[in-house]
Amino acid sequence: MESNKVYQVSTLQALALGYTRPVVTVEELLCHGDTGLGTFEGVDGEMIVLDGVCYQAKQDGTIVRATDIAGVPFAVVGFTQNGRRFKMEEKKDIEAVKTELTLRIDEDFGLNSVHIARIDGSFDLIRARAGAAYKSQHVSLKDILSKTQKEFSFEHVRGTLVCVYYPDYMDGINAYGWHLHFVSEDRKRGGHVFEVSMSSGECVLQKMDRIEIQMPREAAFDTYSLKQASKDEIVQVEQGNK
Repeated sequence: MESNKVYQVSTLQALALGYTRPVVTVEELLCHGDTGLGTFEGVDGEMIVLDGVCYQAKQDGTIVRATDIAGVPFAVVGFTQNGRRFKMEEKKDIEAVKTELTLRIDEDFGLNSVHIARIDGSFDLIRARAGAAYKSQHVSLKDILSKTQKEFSFEHVRGTLVCVYYPDYMDGINAYGWHLHFVSEDRKRGGHVFEVSMSSGECVLQKMDRIEIQMPREAAFDTYSLKQASKDEIVQVEQGNK
């Protein structure tokens, strides 16, 4: 039976504590998946991987295609072509989107597995954010984003949500639950999503049964005490400045 692998770069604890140095390049990352999300060296924007192309959402919500040599400190990718497909009806907020996705994976007894989904659809509202490069070491992700991130909204837009799910027992390796990024259909706008209103969509949901984590290779990584990463700060970063 063919194995569906999720490939992760570093850990969320490391990113949360400020390890934002490159671990792999975009070119290396794309060898392991055609769909996913992450960030770039120095937390320079938000990453959206879709159809085998890596996009970078900038601080103002605009999108550029990332270069092959761009550094990646944290990311998750996988291949989704064999995923389960279904239509999604109107969803008034992000919790409704997450709830349906969770119900779908629960139908297949998948709550203890990693999943990657893409939702192509029409959206009444996307609220998102992205930051800009901040060169530092041992400065937390929360503090970096407090200095660089900007929030923005897109209204009445077609595009794709890239969604990654990790089960609760993997919390810290990655964020427990669903993490969403967005890119518009014209590939001009996007970012890290913390609110969404969707009129309709079509989803591809891929269950992963194997994880490969590429840890940082340089000695500086071993100067971080990863268990000190604050779960509260990670939740705050994930949900935006509320």
